[in-house]
Amino acid sequence: MEIKQISVIGAGTMGNGIAHVFAQYGFNVLLHDVKQEILDRAVSTIRTNMDRQIKKGTLSEDQKSQALSRIQTSTDLTASVRGSHLVVEAVVEDAALKRRIFSDLDRLCDAQAILASNTSSISITELAASTKRPQKCIGMHFMSPVPVMKLVEIIRGLLTSDETTILVMELAKNFL
Repeated sequence: MEIKQISVIGAGTMGNGIAHVFAQYGFNVLLHDVKQEILDRAVSTIRTNMDRQIKKGTLSEDQKSQALSRIQTSTDLTASVRGSHLVVEAVVEDAALKRRIFSDLDRLCDAQAILASNTSSISITELAASTKRPQKCIGMHFMSPVPVMKLVEIIRGLLTSDETTILVMELAKNFL
């Protein structure tokens, strides 16, 4: 499977950084949160961070425009994950909330979609148990600030497939 479209669930500090980096590296991104104000603030933060990159000479105005055009936002979870090949959950470190989100994503996402969590402390195996696709669940722990830190920790669950792991590791190499 080729990953072209990515959903990011949660538009806070980590989520907007993850969306920023994926869009900057050419991926279409659907950024989701529960309130439009949070999404508006996230896009504003992404613009500000890209302006910083322009001042440092690591991004051009044209690259910024292209990246921003690849980010769509939505408060509708179904619309936010439709057609995505990878969904990265980046909400607060609350195990019950993350399990509920993984269960919802399992129900709403295409069967081939990979579900990833940006968690730094919750078991991927535990999150995967909330789905019917534990072989397609993985951890993608981005470091903060995401647009600056060129490091993504990949965490397998007990049932994460080799195929999923290899695909996500190859994807993460885009940011090195």
